[in-house]
Amino acid sequence: MAVLTSILYTILLIGVVLMLFNIIIFVHELGHFLAGRWRGLQIDRFQIWFGKPIWKKTINGVQYGLGWIPAGGFVALPQMAPMESIEGGNLSEKPLPPISPLDKIIVAFAGPLFSIMLAFVAACVVWGVGKPKDVVPSQIVGRLEEKGPAARAGIKLGDKIIAINGTPVDGFQGTLNSIQENIVLSEGNEIVFTVLRDGNPEPLKITSRFETEPTKWFQRAGLRQVGIGPEADHIEVASITPGSPGEKAGFKSGDKLLTINGREFKSSQPAIAYINEIGAHPMEFVVLRDKAEVQLTATPQVPVEPKGKGPMLGILFSEIPDVNFDIVHPSPISQISDTVKMMWTTITSVASRKSSIGVQHLSGPVGIATLQYHLLQTDEGWRRILSFMVLFNVNLAILNMLPLPVLDGGHITLAILEKICGRPVQAKPLEIIQTGCALALISLMLYVTSKDIGDNFGNDGPTGVEKIVFPE
Repeated sequence: MAVLTSILYTILLIGVVLMLFNIIIFVHELGHFLAGRWRGLQIDRFQIWFGKPIWKKTINGVQYGLGWIPAGGFVALPQMAPMESIEGGNLSEKPLPPISPLDKIIVAFAGPLFSIMLAFVAACVVWGVGKPKDVVPSQIVGRLEEKGPAARAGIKLGDKIIAINGTPVDGFQGTLNSIQENIVLSEGNEIVFTVLRDGNPEPLKITSRFETEPTKWFQRAGLRQVGIGPEADHIEVASITPGSPGEKAGFKSGDKLLTINGREFKSSQPAIAYINEIGAHPMEFVVLRDKAEVQLTATPQVPVEPKGKGPMLGILFSEIPDVNFDIVHPSPISQISDTVKMMWTTITSVASRKSSIGVQHLSGPVGIATLQYHLLQTDEGWRRILSFMVLFNVNLAILNMLPLPVLDGGHITLAILEKICGRPVQAKPLEIIQTGCALALISLMLYVTSKDIGDNFGNDGPTGVEKIVFPE
């Protein structure tokens, strides 16, 4: 019964994701459709998704259909710049009267306008019901990878990071002004940290290089990292090696570590250092499990593999940061403006040669659908998906305004050129350019989609303590 419930729940979530995609595409294309009707244009097709229709129906001379390639959609308007390479040929054999450049601009602009309108409606709903704001407010370094870029540069546990590359930060992660985002989006070969350290009245400037997590060839390149983490609220047991002293002592995944021999630890590094210092001697642990304190006694043991290791418990600890989980009610204007700022940051990072962010870090339909699926499974998922609707529609509107021939911005650009030159762009060269741009966009979509899929495969999973073998 539980398995059937899980399957039905998964099907429901997938159905919600597809419905949201179709609503977003439908509203955008509805803008073109209604504007075309208003301006008296011939409308051949109104199709959601590309490719040969798997369903179609003609009503009042307009063929409505659903394509087999689940990406995008279109309204076939033969009096606009012809798009036969994507939309197919003109369904009507009779010659059509030309339309004015103004008509073309209005019809082309209506799609992005409707996307912005849908984003505004979603933003108004978010304004009313609120959305989760997950922020790690700490600026204190609570985890420092040994021999990592930050450690080599001189950053220490307990340092408070107040700026990165001269830009003030307001927390460790969760906003564009956070430490993590500023590291990822940094440019150049070095990152300058401004820190406050106990005993030093003035801020210190520490210059660090960065590393990227290794990935396989079919996955996205790793993002910049320097080997630091925020000050933790508490430590939890993440995993336990089978047959280890930790398992025999009764530790369970999810246990919250309170004390070791009466000492409190908020960072796993000093806790592990203390365990190593005690060595192969019994230790008294107090953990919180199901809201009750549990006392455990464990003695570290030398593992069989890998050889050369000292006494170990076989426990992998994880640091749980202090997360401010608040329901906020930002105004629609601030939501849209924040999205535009985020998009501008992404575009400039992709375009910059000094950045590690590239085209491969963009998401295609599979990545977007996967993100929506995961958002729906989180706490307050329905609020998160409403906020995502704002983000997606603003992105859709802005990207469609780029001056490429197959996009709405390309139609507007061609109409402006037609108005200036007094005649339309010649059909043959335009068809070649449109076909080339269409192939380029399809290739780009396939490339980022391959990365969306690749990121979900080839991961070896957690490494470290679970590969250690203890004597029985």
